[in-house]
Amino acid sequence: MLAGRATSATVGRTRTCPHCKATILESASVCPACRGHLRFDEAALQRAKTSYSPLQVDGTISPPAGETAYEYSMVLTIRNDRGEEITRQVIGVGALFPDEQRTFTLQVEMTEATGAKAKRRH
Repeated sequence: MLAGRATSATVGRTRTCPHCKATILESASVCPACRGHLRFDEAALQRAKTSYSPLQVDGTISPPAGETAYEYSMVLTIRNDRGEEITRQVIGVGALFPDEQRTFTLQVEMTEATGAKAKRRH
């Protein structure tokens, strides 16, 4: 395979980040979880310049007024176009005490899988 070129067999493949052990795309040159650099890849740097974020959601939560503490779980669910659950993960848990708040940001980043033909895996 040519450097920086993906085939339909490699699009969407994953690996483990050697720094933080997160599951990341094989094509990543920087881990999106810990931001650790994985390799110098000129083609990946060019793809990163053309990446975009089709979804970003920011939100803040706080407990209802009163003296009670509340617990929270942040759960992420990804579904395909048929509504079937692909993955469901607990991203974080915690507690909020009166007068505390937490802010959450969800961002989806997309880059072109260079050189790959648009083919669905079944």
